[in-house]
Amino acid sequence: MNFKNPFKLLSKFELFLYIFSMLSIALSFLAAENFDPFVTTAPLIGTTALIFVAKGEPIGQILTVIFSLFYAFISFSFRYYGEMITYLGMTAPIAVMASVRWIKNPYEKGKSEVKVNKLSAKNIFIMWILTILSTVFFHYILKYFNTPNLFFSTVSISTSFLASYLTLFRSPFYAVAYAANDIVLIILWILASLSDTVYVPMVVCFIIFLLNDSYGFFNWKRIKSRQNANL
Repeated sequence: MNFKNPFKLLSKFELFLYIFSMLSIALSFLAAENFDPFVTTAPLIGTTALIFVAKGEPIGQILTVIFSLFYAFISFSFRYYGEMITYLGMTAPIAVMASVRWIKNPYEKGKSEVKVNKLSAKNIFIMWILTILSTVFFHYILKYFNTPNLFFSTVSISTSFLASYLTLFRSPFYAVAYAANDIVLIILWILASLSDTVYVPMVVCFIIFLLNDSYGFFNWKRIKSRQNANL
């Protein structure tokens, strides 16, 4: 696989979406009374990851791993232990596995674009069983640690697992699960921002993530149609 300047892969619209996303997050820093380097850096890394995940590019998964580490630290600072556990124990490891899978499954030899996959009935069954088990298991862990906003933290685990699983198996519906997770996280970080405005950029971050994930679903469906037409 040839590694080239990834930004050259972006269309004019994608480049506009990326610049708009980065500027929106940067402006949100002005709304925070205090500066936090992790809260500042994490959304920028995450936004960059999403635009390349939407393109089906493995570099997006590599950046997702980095974002997960930053985000886990931010979550720990506000005692959102569910988010910390989810991103350290699930999102980051699965993103590592997804990076390997995507690199090993290019649409064309010598190209970086991943081959879009269709989940089998077996994969779907396993996905729902694992989602239920992980949700129940982590709910009691979060409850034990008196995690704030327990209900939304638990829902976030469910949507995060679904998104990670679908990403690993290269399904366009990864973006639908991530969009659902974005909505939950917007609520969680609004609640956090009511206590400390330093977290306002995280609210903007996940609003931008929702926008990018919505585009990701649209683009993956388009990629899938193009790949199937060339079979």
